[in-house]
Amino acid sequence: MPDTSRAVSPVRVSSPGILDGDAIPHRFSAEGGNFSPALSWSNLPEGTISVAVTCEDPRGPHGRPFLLWTLFNVPPFLSDIPEGLSKVPLSPEVPGASQGLNDTGKVGYDGPAPPRGHTHFYEFRVHALDTVLDLPTGPSAADVRRAMEGHVLSVGQLVGTFSGR
Repeated sequence: MPDTSRAVSPVRVSSPGILDGDAIPHRFSAEGGNFSPALSWSNLPEGTISVAVTCEDPRGPHGRPFLLWTLFNVPPFLSDIPEGLSKVPLSPEVPGASQGLNDTGKVGYDGPAPPRGHTHFYEFRVHALDTVLDLPTGPSAADVRRAMEGHVLSVGQLVGTFSGR
């Protein structure tokens, strides 16, 4: 169990392709190339055993959060992931890491696709975990969320916007 008696600084998250608070480039959208963005992070707290990356639209369909991506069991010695990860359960670009199903039921990243004329916010989060997630290959988004409960030491995020065309 993590030591909650000390304040933990958030993980710092950045991307060469997305500036925090700015519009997400078309190539990272479902309408464009649907490439996952490269992400970098720093400031993982002591005790980090693995890292998980998620992308969520907090105002998804029916006003509920919608998970676009789960990448988990990233080794803590890594501080970045490349753009355009393969859409397969075991990520060849990030040895040791796995991808789960997103809320569209697909493995890997599935970029922003808000309704025409609507702008949504997308939260790319990096979670420092105190464990390796013991999940079967290609778990559901709900399984990944449940497995992370109680194991998050710190989180950082990068937020981008995208408007439906």
